[in-house]
Amino acid sequence: MHKTHPHRPSTGARRAAHRRAAHLALACGVVFALALAALTAPALAMKIQKVTSPGGITAWLVEEHSVPLIALRFAFDGGSTQDPPDKPGVANFLTTMLDEGAGDIRSEAFQERLEELAVKMSFDVTRDTFLGKLQTLTENRDEAVRLLKLAINKPRFDKDAMERLRRAILAGLVFDSKDPDKVASKAWFEAAFKGHPYAWPVKGTTESVSKITPADLEAYRKRVFARDSLKVAVVGDIDAKALGRLLDEVFGDLPAKGDLRPVPEAKPPLGPVTRHIAMDVPQSVARFGHTAFKRKDPDFIPAYVLNYILGGGGFTSRLMVEVREKRGLAYSVYSYLYPLRRAAALIGGVATKNEGIAKSLAVIRDELARMAKEGPTREELANAKSYLIGSYPLRFDTSGKIASQLIWVQIEDLGIDYFDRRNGLIEAVSIEDIRRVARRLLHPDALIVTVVGRKAPATRAGKGAPAPARATAAPERG
Repeated sequence: MHKTHPHRPSTGARRAAHRRAAHLALACGVVFALALAALTAPALAMKIQKVTSPGGITAWLVEEHSVPLIALRFAFDGGSTQDPPDKPGVANFLTTMLDEGAGDIRSEAFQERLEELAVKMSFDVTRDTFLGKLQTLTENRDEAVRLLKLAINKPRFDKDAMERLRRAILAGLVFDSKDPDKVASKAWFEAAFKGHPYAWPVKGTTESVSKITPADLEAYRKRVFARDSLKVAVVGDIDAKALGRLLDEVFGDLPAKGDLRPVPEAKPPLGPVTRHIAMDVPQSVARFGHTAFKRKDPDFIPAYVLNYILGGGGFTSRLMVEVREKRGLAYSVYSYLYPLRRAAALIGGVATKNEGIAKSLAVIRDELARMAKEGPTREELANAKSYLIGSYPLRFDTSGKIASQLIWVQIEDLGIDYFDRRNGLIEAVSIEDIRRVARRLLHPDALIVTVVGRKAPATRAGKGAPAPARATAAPERG
């Protein structure tokens, strides 16, 4: 979220900050070159150390001392599923407030200090996880660490800052309520996970956000920010001993164990269900999908390759060819895998003129049925594996991206050797594997479909009366 502040550093301080920012950008560029050169080697030339601090906090570290840059990522279990049931949006609100003053530093001064040092600090939340990022030049490490420690342990939640961010969130919700793509996505999760915390809107509602108090934010922080679920990844100009001290400095005062509310397994999202939401827009948007495989399912990697062929491969994907290229029915169509901790889904989207949405959905169902029955061709499989293996280094072309990859592999508990195994797992997918998985994964007659547009489409499958509009998601990871 973009933040504006009425007070800014002096001209001299801004110039110094710009110099530091330029230095940071240059460092990132050097890391890009180093990482890309290493990762295009026959093997993944990245040494990952597992570091344990004197206080018992663990992290994964990739040392790179050729540039004066440190990128840190961390995560706690919980996410938006730990919001109060009557106040969705608390976790998201907290992500906006942690750098809005902490300890004895008020909001404006905190933001000015970050800018002066060219320190990048931000927070995010998914349905299952609360995430944080820090990026700093080595020369500013100590002060950056101090500010991060204050943000995590002693956020202020001052009234003026909180009301300013509340207004921004509410404005964003109003904007989202007029965006057919966001409305369709929100409605899809409500339909797919009815009665489960996954159905709650991550950003909350205008009603819930209006009621969130500083006490709500602090209660969430105290329950979720704990060492037992903490995961940390660091890339850059720091050694294991210094990282150990940093871990204890930033995270050592957190509770040893969190107080997370149990989240039940979600029912597999299956239809047939079709819901239409009336909105006066020039084109209709649809979300479609159903249950899929969790990240550690043995068939996840074949499903990941299959989805690239089906709808994840851009203009080369089956859905794009059949819906857009051959028939000119839609402007865009895609699919992706969405693995969650308590469920998983295959989700797709299509956007087209209002009168074309029904036909587009019919073609999509036909293509899902054809893929389930026949699977992809050997050529499609070979091309998909070649792209997914060949493009993998692009996930590691900056220190921040490397740190993000390290943190997500920890979150998904795939093992520190996953980076060495990943391409081999994809290469090992056979035509028999992927055809078997296509039969297991794809259920065209069990789609949950939400459509936003001017006129309810006459779809071939589905049930449920049209629903009025009422006033998000991590990408697939393979």
